[in-house]
Amino acid sequence: MRDGEIRLKFIISYTLIDNMGMSSKLSDVWVTLNRKKTVTEDFHETPLKRCLSTLDLTLLGIGHMIGAGIYVLTGTVVKDLAGPSAILSYVFAAFAAILAALCYAEFGARVPKAGSAYSYTYVTLGEIWGFIIGWNILLEHLLGASSVARAWSGGLDSLFNGAIKNSTLTNIGYLSHNNVWISDYPDFVAFAATLMVFFVVATGAKFAMNFNNFFTVINLIVIAIIIVLGFYFADVKNWTDHGGFFPYGFGGTWAGAATCFYAYIGFEGVATASEEAKNPEKSVPIATILSLGIVTVLYVLVTCVLTLMVPYTDVNPTAAFPFAFAQQGAEWAKYVVALGTLFGITTSLLGGAFSLPRAVYSMASDGLLFQIFAYVHPKTQTPVWGILCFGFISALMALLFEIETLVEFMSIGTILAYTIVAVSVIILRYAPVHKCQFKLKPQEEAPAADDVSLGESSSIIKKSKSHDDFGRLKDHLKHLPFLKSFDPGNATIMAILVMLVAIICFCAVLVPGYQYLADCAWWAICLEIIFGAVIVLCFLTLIAHEKNDAFLTFQIPFVPLIPCLSIFCNITLMMKLNYLTWIRLAIWLALGLILYFSYGVWNSRERQTSQYGEIVGYTGDASVSCSTISKMEEEVVEPQPKRAEGEQVHLGAGMDGF
Repeated sequence: MRDGEIRLKFIISYTLIDNMGMSSKLSDVWVTLNRKKTVTEDFHETPLKRCLSTLDLTLLGIGHMIGAGIYVLTGTVVKDLAGPSAILSYVFAAFAAILAALCYAEFGARVPKAGSAYSYTYVTLGEIWGFIIGWNILLEHLLGASSVARAWSGGLDSLFNGAIKNSTLTNIGYLSHNNVWISDYPDFVAFAATLMVFFVVATGAKFAMNFNNFFTVINLIVIAIIIVLGFYFADVKNWTDHGGFFPYGFGGTWAGAATCFYAYIGFEGVATASEEAKNPEKSVPIATILSLGIVTVLYVLVTCVLTLMVPYTDVNPTAAFPFAFAQQGAEWAKYVVALGTLFGITTSLLGGAFSLPRAVYSMASDGLLFQIFAYVHPKTQTPVWGILCFGFISALMALLFEIETLVEFMSIGTILAYTIVAVSVIILRYAPVHKCQFKLKPQEEAPAADDVSLGESSSIIKKSKSHDDFGRLKDHLKHLPFLKSFDPGNATIMAILVMLVAIICFCAVLVPGYQYLADCAWWAICLEIIFGAVIVLCFLTLIAHEKNDAFLTFQIPFVPLIPCLSIFCNITLMMKLNYLTWIRLAIWLALGLILYFSYGVWNSRERQTSQYGEIVGYTGDASVSCSTISKMEEEVVEPQPKRAEGEQVHLGAGMDGF
């Protein structure tokens, strides 16, 4: 019986040890997936050429945003969704875009890397999250370049009254009939245009920017001509008659804002180019906000002139401005608009072609994608293999796929990246100082005791804010129950994660279930009250902690309000997307995770750094061999109490006491 008890205890101990080993392995896996990119002293060094000015970045952002949208999207929103109130739709959409742009501007100045949101997430949240965002960014730029190339081909074809399309169908035939994915015919013009623009990008960053600047300036001149002529033909009655300024109601204005938001996608191209900026700490925030502000003013003015020239009921969604000028007897304006369309789409295509290979280069240089894509040509100082490979893939997609499917699939990955960047801003701002990898301003010194008078007027001395306070509860809230038990920074991370879930649930009821709220369904109202209360509680938890406002680079104001509003706007827009888009995103992410776990996780530079550690060289004069150094190890033994003479050690005592 005694042997059986010992055997049973041995089995239990072995099982516990085995479970502890399994738990340790799972912990190691979690640490590996969440390892963060290290910000070293040479973090700002790059093989790319730093040659871009603030003006270059600003025109890049403007050119990337003002493409086919200003000529095509405006007519669709005015005709089908909002009427003249599309002006407000663009203003509301600009507000949501500016919230996201501010978050990008803060990280773009602090982490001036080509990976944009990928790099920010990698530094703040960890490797697996950075890879997911980077994988979505590749999808965004890949599909963006392909869809814009299709729009460029359509704009050129419209000048010849569809002759290019008809000739292709006559000589080659149909690829498909009414297929949502495959185009009706192979678009060789889009294929050639994509290859041409990627060739321009391969010649070097400065040449590509000069090319972009030239086309963007011409496009801005064309838009200015449209605005001036439009106000010349304006008639205020078009805002009062035909249903007034809100013919579709305020709900139509909001629906238009959701569509108009996609017209602002492209400002993140400024952050992608930050690794080639001369002074990214200043240029990136200025160029991001300035380009977005200029584009907003242009969209509002263009919508004003369109709705003032003709009644919204007479707007042609596919050719809004040529048709409006034709009604005013200015037939020649058709060619001016067509010229502006081609130049605008060219700059938008160039923006996508510029950003795509640099996003690939950033991930490859970190070891998460194949190393060949990290190669930078010594003469042009561009990631040439990434340009050639992904340029050809983008051209092939422009040749074969339908533009509508490409655009819808692209939008979800973009908005997801915006959301994660906003979350990263909050986490970084409330992280304790020992987890912050960036340089901070010197902390304020508390006044010396001798310098402080002890009179009645100074009986209460305000405590100086210390770097050690970041992520901790504020002084007057340090005794809050539950929150006081958290380590610095942990409570804010939990608060933002719970808030994220609550916002998703709130928007899931608000957007798909809007009709239930309109009908005053009690369960829908109760759910919104519960989720809204959780959101407010989490927000109060955030502001109860000290935030880090000591960064040397650009910092957005009103944190955590601005990032939280950005998260809410982005999730609301994501809820309006088709469920098939979510399925396609899941498939794309599954492919990416297969690549990550089969290649990226094993070849990550952070894994190599953690595995081998930092190599420190000895520069002294001592002549000591490596074999001698390897034997110079000190064994530290804990002092043991002396044992009395004749005392023996019973080896089974530990097991018996178990």
